[in-house]
Amino acid sequence: MMALLGALAGYLLGSIPVGLIVGRLAGVDDVRRHGSGKTGFTNSLRVLGIRWAIAVVALDIAKGAAPVLLGRLIFEDTWAAALGGLFAVVGHTWPLFAGFRGGRGVATAFGAFLAVSPPAALAVLVVSLVILAVWRYASLMSVVGVFVGCIVLAVLVFGGWTAREYLLFGVLTTLAVEFNHAGNIRRLLAGTEPKLGQGGDRHASRA
Repeated sequence: MMALLGALAGYLLGSIPVGLIVGRLAGVDDVRRHGSGKTGFTNSLRVLGIRWAIAVVALDIAKGAAPVLLGRLIFEDTWAAALGGLFAVVGHTWPLFAGFRGGRGVATAFGAFLAVSPPAALAVLVVSLVILAVWRYASLMSVVGVFVGCIVLAVLVFGGWTAREYLLFGVLTTLAVEFNHAGNIRRLLAGTEPKLGQGGDRHASRA
C-alpha cells in the first residue's frame, strides 16, 4: 500500500506542468507550441529566456525530489520512495494535468536522484557540466549524465551502502530518459542535433 501511494504521489507531483505555468507567467500562451514542443529547461531557455528557464528547472528538480522524500520521511518505505521518484519522471513526461504532453524528464530525474542518493546525483551533475561545457549538447549531457548516475547508484547498492530498491528506480528512470531522447540520439549520430540555446523559436511572441 505504501509503495502504491508513493507511486501515485510521484505521478501527481510529476504531472504538475511547471513549464506551462511559468511560460504563462512569462506571457507565452503554451511553450509546447514553440521550439521542440517540450515543457522542460532546454525548450524554456529557447522560448522564455534564462531567467524563466531557471525557475522551470528548479521547480522540476523539486517535483522529482519531493515524492522520494515523502516516501522516505513520511511513509518510511524505500519502495514508496523508489517508485515515487520513478513515477515523478513518468508524470513529467506524460502529465495528467497537461494532456499527457510534457518534457523529457531530465531535471525531474535529477531531483529524484538527489533525494535517493546525493553521491549519485553529484556524479550526474559533474559529468553533465563537463559535457555541457565541452560540447554544449543538452541532449548528450542528459543521456550520459543520467546513465553515469545509474552506474554510481548500482555500485552503492551492490556495495551495501544504499537500499536495493533504489536500483530499480535508477535503471527504469535511466531507461525512461534514454527513451525520451531517442530522436535526439539519432540527431547526435547524424550530426544535426542543435546545441544548447539553438533550434526552434527563440523568445516566442507573447500571448
